[in-house]
Amino acid sequence: MSDTFDVIVIGGGPAGYPAAIRAGQNKLSVACIDGWKNRDGGYAFGGTCLNAGCIPSKALLESSELFHRAQHEFKAHGISTGSLAVDIAAMQKRKAGIVKGMTGGISQLLKSNGVTALQGRGKLLPGRQVEYTAADGSVRTLTATKAVILASGSIPTELKSLPFDGTHIVDSWGALDFETVPARLGVIGAGVIGLELGSVWARLGAKVTVLEASDSFLAMADRQLANEALKQFTKQGLEVRLGAKVSAAKVKGKSVTVSYSDAKGEQSAEFDRLVVAVGRRPYTEGLLAEGTGVTIDARGFIDVDGHCKTAAEGVYAVGDCVRGPMLAHKAKEEGVMVADQLAGLYGHMNYDVIPSVIYTAPEMGWVGKTEEQAKAEGITVKTGVFPFVASGRARAMEASGGFAKVVACAQTDRVLGVHIIGAMAGELIAEAVLALEYGASCEDLQRTIHAHPTLSEAVHEAALAADKRAIDMLNR
Repeated sequence: MSDTFDVIVIGGGPAGYPAAIRAGQNKLSVACIDGWKNRDGGYAFGGTCLNAGCIPSKALLESSELFHRAQHEFKAHGISTGSLAVDIAAMQKRKAGIVKGMTGGISQLLKSNGVTALQGRGKLLPGRQVEYTAADGSVRTLTATKAVILASGSIPTELKSLPFDGTHIVDSWGALDFETVPARLGVIGAGVIGLELGSVWARLGAKVTVLEASDSFLAMADRQLANEALKQFTKQGLEVRLGAKVSAAKVKGKSVTVSYSDAKGEQSAEFDRLVVAVGRRPYTEGLLAEGTGVTIDARGFIDVDGHCKTAAEGVYAVGDCVRGPMLAHKAKEEGVMVADQLAGLYGHMNYDVIPSVIYTAPEMGWVGKTEEQAKAEGITVKTGVFPFVASGRARAMEASGGFAKVVACAQTDRVLGVHIIGAMAGELIAEAVLALEYGASCEDLQRTIHAHPTLSEAVHEAALAADKRAIDMLNR
């Protein structure tokens, strides 16, 4: 193996491996170093997202949703299932198989694009050099002639008052590996991760209580969408306690008692398992040697400019270890942007048009400004909302909860944001992302033909409703 490459990428997650692949496609010589280890001690590319986050969680969300539908919806379709049972071991085996297949796929993609895949640890040294510690403990110094791309990712935030013990108090990875359904599950944090994990185990029979320190539910989302989501989750039996500030957790026997305070004063709750999902933090431990010139801000993020350049010449950083939302698709596009720049090609990232998705049931997806944000910026807005209960396809699917909402500028008609809660919202939001990327107006969406009957018609009708011209509902 050569010790010199055009580009060296440290990290093989959703930021690092796309950067390496695109650099390889651009005819650059590339090495990608990744140190992720799974429970069995084996190395695997894909980072948290593929091994312990996005993909395994979606596998369990799908399995649990099918069970929930069989319990509560099949009868309405005229389908009798008889006695239902959950085989957690089979669900976990399916999940593991999906993950293994995809991690192997990344290794093949790296190889087919000419990338030298190195498993072990990478540390940035001064002068675009990288200290590579291989799986066997051997150490080599590699040199990048063009650039080093840092893509070290993030790890779960651990609270001092609730340290992970791997059994009773676990992080998001631990919550994906339960071997049985806990009778009482506590979740600290009502963000994306907490809601998705809580939904999985609630559908499978756990009594789930979510403790959220904020008084506002899904503060980052449009208020109308957040209120609808809370209503739907409450209806499903997911108990969300807002303004609940957790101070301690004590494990005794087979249960854990959580102490917290809310508007009613000091409270406590007892659970069989507790998931701490209060966010993630950049992972940069052991990443930087002295004298590299790379700087880190007060929150632990690597400082970069709008094109992901660090303060060090020829060193870039992408993904969760830099500013911006910790989303796999944001990380991927940053990696691709940098790899294209290094090849002298056009590389750009539109940070105003990054979609967000929560894969609960109903799903939530949004992009652009919320109604509240637009108004706070002094923009006169018009909004259109179309409920899925008026969608023929949604009704046929027994998925009539939720709505699609379009927020637009009243003066220019330009679409500012789209917010969807309902079946397949994560798929439907792609149309809105494209609309915002190309500066579409409400009229553009109104004049775009949508197939009937489809869920996507809800976006079409919401755009029409913004001008009180909806066809399939009353205009108020």
